[in-house]
Amino acid sequence: MPEITLRRMGEFLRKLFEILMEYPEGIRAKDALAKLEKKVKLTDFEKSKFSSGERRFERIVRFGTIDCVKAGWMIKNKGIWIITEEGKEAYQRYQDPEEFCRQAKRLYYQWKKSRKISSSKNGVTITFEEAEELAWAEIESYLKTIPPYELQKLVAALLKGMGYHVSWVSPPGKDGGIDILAWNDPLGTKPPRIKVQVKREQHPTNVATLRSFMALLGDDDVGLFVSTGGFTRDAENEARNQQSRQVTLVNLQRLFELWVEHLDKLDEEARVLLPLKPIYFLAPES
Repeated sequence: MPEITLRRMGEFLRKLFEILMEYPEGIRAKDALAKLEKKVKLTDFEKSKFSSGERRFERIVRFGTIDCVKAGWMIKNKGIWIITEEGKEAYQRYQDPEEFCRQAKRLYYQWKKSRKISSSKNGVTITFEEAEELAWAEIESYLKTIPPYELQKLVAALLKGMGYHVSWVSPPGKDGGIDILAWNDPLGTKPPRIKVQVKREQHPTNVATLRSFMALLGDDDVGLFVSTGGFTRDAENEARNQQSRQVTLVNLQRLFELWVEHLDKLDEEARVLLPLKPIYFLAPES
């Protein structure tokens, strides 16, 4: 990209880091790029498109972030971009855009040299990232809009695939706060009993909701709370610091990871609840 200088790339990256610092929990890549575009004035070259229809601006920034990730300044996870503490320090330390970009590249080359990796995989990395973002966005949307009872069935099927014995799944309607009961053995004679609550939420589950669920746990129970909206920090701390009630929180990403991990142990009826098909890509740098 001959028309993009180190200084120009540094300007993009520093503005991007300003945005990322506003979202310590991370922000979707496409949303970060949209916000970045509003903070900079693009040249005609940057506004232009490739034959594929993709604008150069997005591709330029994505190329620049590769250096930042390998420098340890950014984390990318399923289309979510997060700034690290090292990234915040770098933003403060290298205030000149060109120096900021130069330092990111220096750390990237240092990383690459230590692993003896060629320079030909940047395009592969970006293609893989974009594919992963698109795939995850579709999976996330599917799980956040699936009918609540179907989500319960999905979680129950997953527990069976993990080797637990599901004795009861709440029918549609009021459930009293418990959606699934499961055990370690078929007869339910070996404690603990697993009580599960499943929430199809768009927003994080708060600590009050979590406490209401924990109040339903007996001495021989363990709790499993599944929420597609994730959990607030207070709720996560509450679960982590519990001494009298054991409860495990499962957000949407963890639910998906468990589903993939145990996919080969699920029957065909279960797999229909979240149908997945692998697609192969060239491996990016790792």
